[in-house]
Amino acid sequence: MLPRSAPCVRRRCCIGTGDGMNWLLLRGLARQSEHWGDFPSLLAKAVPGGRVFTLDLPGTGSRFTEASPDSIPEIRQSVQACAGELPSPLILVGLSLGGMVAMDWAGQQSLGLAGVVAINTSSGWSPPWQRLQPGQWGSVLKILADPGADRREAAILSLTSNLSHPASLLAHWRELQHQRPVSRRTALRQMRAAARYRPPEKPPSVPVLLLASQADPMVSSRCSGKLAKLWGCGFAEHSWAGHDLPLDDPDWVLGKLGDFRERQARQSR
Repeated sequence: MLPRSAPCVRRRCCIGTGDGMNWLLLRGLARQSEHWGDFPSLLAKAVPGGRVFTLDLPGTGSRFTEASPDSIPEIRQSVQACAGELPSPLILVGLSLGGMVAMDWAGQQSLGLAGVVAINTSSGWSPPWQRLQPGQWGSVLKILADPGADRREAAILSLTSNLSHPASLLAHWRELQHQRPVSRRTALRQMRAAARYRPPEKPPSVPVLLLASQADPMVSSRCSGKLAKLWGCGFAEHSWAGHDLPLDDPDWVLGKLGDFRERQARQSR
Protein backbone atom coordinates (compact mmCIF):
# COMPACT_ATOMS: atom_id res chain seq x y z
CA MET A 1 0.00 0.00 0.00
CA LEU A 2 1.27 3.46 -0.92
CA PRO A 3 1.42 6.35 1.55
CA ARG A 4 -1.54 8.68 1.65
CA SER A 5 -1.23 11.86 -0.38
CA ALA A 6 0.02 15.01 1.31
CA PRO A 7 0.83 18.61 0.40
CA CYS A 8 3.53 18.84 -2.24
CA VAL A 9 6.29 20.26 -0.08
CA ARG A 10 5.85 17.59 2.58
CA ARG A 11 5.69 14.89 -0.07
CA ARG A 12 9.14 15.72 -1.40
CA CYS A 13 11.82 13.03 -1.45
CA CYS A 14 15.21 13.92 0.01
CA ILE A 15 18.28 11.70 -0.24
CA GLY A 16 21.82 12.73 0.64
CA THR A 17 23.98 14.47 3.19
CA GLY A 18 23.14 18.09 2.50
CA ASP A 19 26.67 19.53 2.45
CA GLY A 20 27.00 20.20 -1.27
CA MET A 21 24.99 20.71 -4.48
CA ASN A 22 21.25 20.01 -4.43
CA TRP A 23 19.32 18.29 -7.22
CA LEU A 24 15.62 18.58 -8.01
CA LEU A 25 14.12 15.91 -10.31
CA LEU A 26 10.95 16.59 -12.33
CA ARG A 27 9.05 13.90 -14.22
CA GLY A 28 7.13 14.10 -17.48
CA LEU A 29 3.69 13.70 -19.02
CA ALA A 30 1.20 11.83 -16.78
CA ARG A 31 4.02 10.56 -14.57
CA GLN A 32 4.80 11.21 -10.91
CA SER A 33 7.96 11.37 -8.82
CA GLU A 34 7.63 7.68 -7.86
CA HIS A 35 8.31 6.80 -11.50
CA TRP A 36 11.95 7.79 -10.97
CA GLY A 37 12.29 4.46 -9.16
CA ASP A 38 15.80 4.00 -7.74
CA PHE A 39 17.28 6.83 -9.76
CA PRO A 40 17.29 9.45 -6.94
CA SER A 41 19.24 7.15 -4.61
CA LEU A 42 21.60 6.18 -7.44
CA LEU A 43 22.23 9.87 -8.14
CA ALA A 44 22.94 10.56 -4.47
CA LYS A 45 25.57 7.79 -4.50
CA ALA A 46 27.08 8.80 -7.83
CA VAL A 47 27.42 12.49 -6.93
CA PRO A 48 28.01 12.49 -3.16
CA GLY A 49 27.94 15.56 -0.96
CA GLY A 50 24.53 16.88 -1.95
CA ARG A 51 20.84 16.16 -1.61
CA VAL A 52 18.39 14.85 -4.19
CA PHE A 53 14.77 16.03 -4.12
CA THR A 54 11.75 15.10 -6.20
CA LEU A 55 8.50 17.01 -6.60
CA ASP A 56 5.25 16.10 -8.32
CA LEU A 57 3.74 18.29 -11.01
CA PRO A 58 0.16 19.48 -10.30
CA GLY A 59 -2.36 16.75 -11.07
CA THR A 60 0.11 13.91 -10.45
CA GLY A 61 1.38 11.84 -7.54
CA SER A 62 0.67 13.39 -4.15
CA ARG A 63 -1.05 16.23 -6.02
CA PHE A 64 -3.35 14.03 -8.12
CA THR A 65 -6.50 15.75 -6.83
CA GLU A 66 -5.31 19.14 -8.11
CA ALA A 67 -6.20 20.54 -11.51
CA SER A 68 -3.26 20.73 -13.89
CA PRO A 69 -2.64 24.05 -15.64
CA ASP A 70 -2.48 23.91 -19.43
CA SER A 71 0.63 26.04 -19.89
CA ILE A 72 4.26 25.39 -18.99
CA PRO A 73 4.70 28.76 -17.21
CA GLU A 74 1.71 28.01 -14.94
CA ILE A 75 2.99 24.50 -14.20
CA ARG A 76 6.41 25.98 -13.47
CA GLN A 77 4.94 28.55 -11.09
CA SER A 78 3.10 25.79 -9.23
CA VAL A 79 6.28 23.72 -8.91
CA GLN A 80 8.25 26.75 -7.75
CA ALA A 81 5.69 27.39 -5.03
CA CYS A 82 6.18 23.82 -3.80
CA ALA A 83 9.96 24.15 -4.00
CA GLY A 84 10.11 27.30 -1.92
CA GLU A 85 11.55 25.52 1.12
CA LEU A 86 14.23 23.60 -0.78
CA PRO A 87 17.86 24.57 -0.19
CA SER A 88 19.82 26.26 -2.93
CA PRO A 89 21.65 26.20 -5.21
CA LEU A 90 19.65 23.65 -7.18
CA ILE A 91 20.43 21.75 -10.35
CA LEU A 92 17.13 21.00 -12.08
CA VAL A 93 16.86 17.66 -13.88
CA GLY A 94 13.71 17.33 -15.97
CA LEU A 95 12.54 14.46 -18.17
CA SER A 96 10.38 15.32 -21.20
CA LEU A 97 7.64 17.68 -19.91
CA GLY A 98 9.67 18.09 -16.74
CA GLY A 99 12.52 19.35 -18.92
CA MET A 100 10.28 22.09 -20.29
CA VAL A 101 9.35 23.13 -16.76
CA ALA A 102 13.04 23.21 -15.81
CA MET A 103 13.98 25.27 -18.88
CA ASP A 104 11.17 27.73 -18.26
CA TRP A 105 12.24 28.07 -14.63
CA ALA A 106 15.83 28.86 -15.61
CA GLY A 107 14.69 31.28 -18.29
CA GLN A 108 12.42 33.23 -15.97
CA GLN A 109 14.21 33.07 -12.64
CA SER A 110 17.74 31.69 -12.44
CA LEU A 111 18.35 32.94 -8.90
CA GLY A 112 19.03 29.93 -6.68
CA LEU A 113 19.81 27.67 -9.63
CA ALA A 114 23.20 26.23 -10.51
CA GLY A 115 22.19 24.54 -13.75
CA VAL A 116 19.57 22.68 -15.78
CA VAL A 117 19.62 19.22 -17.36
CA ALA A 118 16.75 18.42 -19.72
CA ILE A 119 16.30 14.83 -20.94
CA ASN A 120 14.43 13.89 -24.14
CA THR A 121 12.54 17.15 -24.12
CA SER A 122 11.30 19.32 -26.97
CA SER A 123 10.28 22.87 -27.70
CA GLY A 124 8.34 25.01 -30.14
CA TRP A 125 11.59 25.65 -32.01
CA SER A 126 11.16 22.20 -33.59
CA PRO A 127 8.36 21.09 -35.97
CA PRO A 128 5.42 19.10 -34.55
CA TRP A 129 6.46 15.88 -36.34
CA GLN A 130 9.73 15.89 -34.42
CA ARG A 131 8.20 16.81 -31.07
CA LEU A 132 5.93 13.77 -31.28
CA GLN A 133 7.00 11.48 -34.08
CA PRO A 134 4.20 10.83 -36.62
CA GLY A 135 3.85 7.12 -35.96
CA GLN A 136 3.11 7.72 -32.28
CA TRP A 137 0.10 10.04 -32.47
CA GLY A 138 -2.30 7.10 -32.70
CA SER A 139 -0.57 5.25 -29.85
CA VAL A 140 -0.76 8.23 -27.51
CA LEU A 141 -4.42 8.92 -28.29
CA LYS A 142 -5.27 5.22 -27.82
CA ILE A 143 -3.53 5.20 -24.43
CA LEU A 144 -5.45 8.28 -23.28
CA ALA A 145 -8.77 6.83 -24.47
CA ASP A 146 -8.30 3.46 -22.76
CA PRO A 147 -10.28 3.37 -19.47
CA GLY A 148 -8.26 0.43 -18.15
CA ALA A 149 -5.46 1.65 -15.90
CA ASP A 150 -3.56 -1.63 -16.12
CA ARG A 151 -3.58 -1.62 -19.93
CA ARG A 152 -2.60 2.05 -20.02
CA GLU A 153 0.44 1.52 -17.80
CA ALA A 154 1.59 -1.45 -19.86
CA ALA A 155 1.21 0.60 -23.04
CA ILE A 156 3.11 3.55 -21.54
CA LEU A 157 5.97 1.30 -20.46
CA SER A 158 6.14 -0.24 -23.94
CA LEU A 159 6.07 3.21 -25.55
CA THR A 160 8.69 4.86 -23.34
CA SER A 161 11.22 2.06 -22.83
CA ASN A 162 13.22 0.09 -25.39
CA LEU A 163 14.05 -2.69 -22.93
CA SER A 164 12.28 -5.57 -21.22
CA HIS A 165 11.79 -5.06 -17.49
CA PRO A 166 10.83 -7.28 -14.54
CA ALA A 167 7.11 -7.78 -14.02
CA SER A 168 7.50 -6.06 -10.66
CA LEU A 169 8.14 -2.71 -12.36
CA LEU A 170 4.87 -2.77 -14.28
CA ALA A 171 3.06 -3.99 -11.15
CA HIS A 172 4.42 -0.99 -9.26
CA TRP A 173 3.39 1.43 -11.99
CA ARG A 174 -0.11 -0.05 -11.98
CA GLU A 175 -0.31 0.34 -8.21
CA LEU A 176 0.73 3.98 -8.51
CA GLN A 177 -2.04 4.65 -11.02
CA HIS A 178 -4.65 2.90 -8.86
CA GLN A 179 -3.63 4.72 -5.69
CA ARG A 180 -2.93 8.17 -7.15
CA PRO A 181 -4.61 8.18 -10.56
CA VAL A 182 -3.49 10.71 -13.14
CA SER A 183 -6.70 11.66 -14.93
CA ARG A 184 -7.10 11.89 -18.68
CA ARG A 185 -7.95 15.56 -18.19
CA THR A 186 -4.59 16.14 -16.52
CA ALA A 187 -2.77 14.29 -19.32
CA LEU A 188 -4.59 16.27 -22.01
CA ARG A 189 -3.90 19.60 -20.30
CA GLN A 190 -0.24 18.66 -19.93
CA MET A 191 -0.12 17.73 -23.62
CA ARG A 192 -1.61 21.09 -24.52
CA ALA A 193 0.94 22.86 -22.33
CA ALA A 194 3.80 20.96 -23.97
CA ALA A 195 2.51 21.53 -27.52
CA ARG A 196 2.36 25.31 -27.01
CA TYR A 197 5.68 25.74 -25.22
CA ARG A 198 8.54 27.65 -26.81
CA PRO A 199 11.49 28.52 -24.55
CA PRO A 200 13.12 31.92 -24.98
CA GLU A 201 15.60 32.29 -27.82
CA LYS A 202 18.11 33.75 -25.38
CA PRO A 203 19.75 30.98 -23.29
CA PRO A 204 19.39 30.93 -19.49
CA SER A 205 22.15 32.54 -17.44
CA VAL A 206 22.97 29.17 -15.84
CA PRO A 207 24.69 26.21 -17.55
CA VAL A 208 22.39 23.88 -19.49
CA LEU A 209 22.92 20.28 -20.59
CA LEU A 210 20.56 18.54 -23.00
CA LEU A 211 20.47 14.73 -23.13
CA ALA A 212 18.59 12.80 -25.80
CA SER A 213 18.27 9.31 -27.19
CA GLN A 214 18.62 8.72 -30.92
CA ALA A 215 16.33 5.70 -30.56
CA ASP A 216 13.55 7.56 -28.72
CA PRO A 217 10.38 6.46 -30.57
CA MET A 218 8.37 9.40 -29.22
CA VAL A 219 10.49 12.56 -29.41
CA SER A 220 13.19 13.04 -32.02
CA SER A 221 16.64 13.77 -30.61
CA ARG A 222 16.81 16.54 -33.21
CA CYS A 223 14.61 18.63 -30.89
CA SER A 224 17.32 18.71 -28.24
CA GLY A 225 20.02 19.13 -30.88
CA LYS A 226 18.32 22.17 -32.35
CA LEU A 227 17.84 23.79 -28.96
CA ALA A 228 21.46 23.05 -28.02
CA LYS A 229 22.59 24.81 -31.20
CA LEU A 230 20.31 27.77 -30.52
CA TRP A 231 21.50 28.15 -26.94
CA GLY A 232 25.11 27.06 -27.47
CA CYS A 233 24.83 24.63 -24.57
CA GLY A 234 26.03 21.09 -23.85
CA PHE A 235 24.40 18.21 -25.73
CA ALA A 236 24.91 14.44 -25.60
CA GLU A 237 23.09 11.66 -27.46
CA HIS A 238 22.49 8.08 -26.37
CA SER A 239 22.39 5.46 -29.10
CA TRP A 240 19.75 2.89 -28.08
CA ALA A 241 17.64 3.92 -25.04
CA GLY A 242 13.98 4.87 -25.25
CA HIS A 243 12.16 8.00 -24.14
CA ASP A 244 12.61 7.08 -20.47
CA LEU A 245 16.37 7.34 -20.68
CA PRO A 246 16.99 7.20 -16.89
CA LEU A 247 15.04 3.93 -16.76
CA ASP A 248 16.76 2.29 -19.74
CA ASP A 249 20.35 3.36 -19.00
CA PRO A 250 20.69 5.07 -15.62
CA ASP A 251 24.47 4.62 -15.55
CA TRP A 252 24.89 6.65 -18.74
CA VAL A 253 22.70 9.46 -17.39
CA LEU A 254 24.47 9.41 -14.03
CA GLY A 255 27.81 9.70 -15.78
CA LYS A 256 26.64 12.77 -17.71
CA LEU A 257 25.23 14.35 -14.53
CA GLY A 258 28.48 13.68 -12.69
CA ASP A 259 30.50 15.35 -15.47
CA PHE A 260 28.10 18.29 -15.44
CA ARG A 261 28.49 18.66 -11.68
CA GLU A 262 32.29 18.48 -11.93
CA ARG A 263 32.32 21.30 -14.45
CA GLN A 264 30.10 23.32 -12.13
CA ALA A 265 32.48 22.72 -9.24
CA ARG A 266 35.54 23.74 -11.26
CA GLN A 267 33.91 26.94 -12.46
CA SER A 268 32.92 27.94 -8.92
CA ARG A 269 36.47 27.60 -7.55
